[in-house]
Amino acid sequence: MKKAFVYKETRKGTETMMHSEASTRERLRGGASAMELWEPVGFGVTALGGTLLHFLYDLTGGARWAALISGVNESTWEHMKLLFWPAFLFALVQWGFYRDRKDFWCVKLGGIGLGLLLIPVLFYTYNGTVGRSPDWLNVTIFFISAAAAFWYETKRFRANDTEPSTSCRFPRASFWALCALGILFVLFTFRTPELGIFRDPLTGTYGI
Repeated sequence: MKKAFVYKETRKGTETMMHSEASTRERLRGGASAMELWEPVGFGVTALGGTLLHFLYDLTGGARWAALISGVNESTWEHMKLLFWPAFLFALVQWGFYRDRKDFWCVKLGGIGLGLLLIPVLFYTYNGTVGRSPDWLNVTIFFISAAAAFWYETKRFRANDTEPSTSCRFPRASFWALCALGILFVLFTFRTPELGIFRDPLTGTYGI
């Protein structure tokens, strides 16, 4: 009798905890409006994270583990890395609340891809038409690119909520495409192609 009572109380407590966790997850998940609130947070995380990663390699004395995710020089490629890792890691956290959205990784691939594309486009456009860009402008380009990435995501999530037919057909492929990008960022840090996008304009060197 006592064992049965303990069992019931334990089961009741477990169910209460599970319900509480589910409620918390549901509040964070919310609906379409809640999804739109996630995106400005993502921009803040990416902007702040990218800024910190810009200095991480030097702050650690050139640690190889830091080189995996931080900028090791001032090349355009390394600045793209500063956007990719915070945005991708934030997407992994966000995905924990939106696993049922089949369009999630397609939208993330488009958003992160847009941000990564804008960095070299804006950088080389300015340098090709005006001249060497000052540091403050390079920082501005990074923030603009990050903002564009999350603006795109907000628009796509909203559009897919109203027009399900525009949703993603290959969510897994989109996820693995982002993983492949991460692998390239790591690989090209240590085995850097001698192309202009990988060249440090200050030292003329490539990679580490």
